[in-house]
Amino acid sequence: MTEPLLHVDGLSIAFPSAKGMSQVVNDITFTVGREIVALVGESGSGKSMTGRAIMGLLPANARVAARRLGFEGRDLLTLSSKEWNRLRGNKMGLILQDPKYSLNPAHRIGRQVEETLLLHANLSSAERRDKALDMLDKVGLSDPKRICSSYPATLSGGMGQRVMIAAMLANRPKLLIADEPTSALDKELQDQILTLLRKLSEEFGMGLLLISHDLQQVSRYADRVIVMRRGVIEEEMASVDLASARSGYTRALWAARPSAESYQTRLPVYGGDE
Repeated sequence: MTEPLLHVDGLSIAFPSAKGMSQVVNDITFTVGREIVALVGESGSGKSMTGRAIMGLLPANARVAARRLGFEGRDLLTLSSKEWNRLRGNKMGLILQDPKYSLNPAHRIGRQVEETLLLHANLSSAERRDKALDMLDKVGLSDPKRICSSYPATLSGGMGQRVMIAAMLANRPKLLIADEPTSALDKELQDQILTLLRKLSEEFGMGLLLISHDLQQVSRYADRVIVMRRGVIEEEMASVDLASARSGYTRALWAARPSAESYQTRLPVYGGDE
């Protein structure tokens, strides 16, 4: 097995509150290699905070501590602003759930896809445009030249998310964090985007941390699954082993997704602490 790209060891995140410091992530440990790892949990479980801590994007009032938070041997907790700027978009990328909040409405798509190349690659304008067109084609957008000259407002939600993927992968990062990348899309588009992310992660030899609340959906695309609850890791296993999960919480998440079979029946509710 190759050395993991990302080491998270003892990560804790807290924010100031009326009663002192409020712990939102508490001493979690995991790794991500050149694989797809799903980080799953309900709202408030701490999964998105974990992703933002890895990217160095938490608010200034957050208190972040870890025995180790490392990427390719670099200590992320000691990076300066300039070092973070060189790392983000170059070696590490982040995709958020809704492209309308991530794409700049005032700039054409081509300019936004080329941005990481402009910042991190020594290429001519023609070379940047060629790479942008190639990435738009790889993410399944027909007529990339037309898309390049378009503005975000002219794109559907699914097209916008494909543009975000193209922009984040244009410089071929080694690690991509996708935070609820399909929650703003319908079911068919969700599966298309997740299939695309898996295809590209395999093609580029990239590590992918896929953050989601939908355990059943992401399990079909991930190699491993980490289940978070109340700021701690409840369980970690290979996706193929989810049906035999030990944790009652994991089993409840696994059974909680509506389907044709569960129509007009009460979905399970988890209230235990086992």
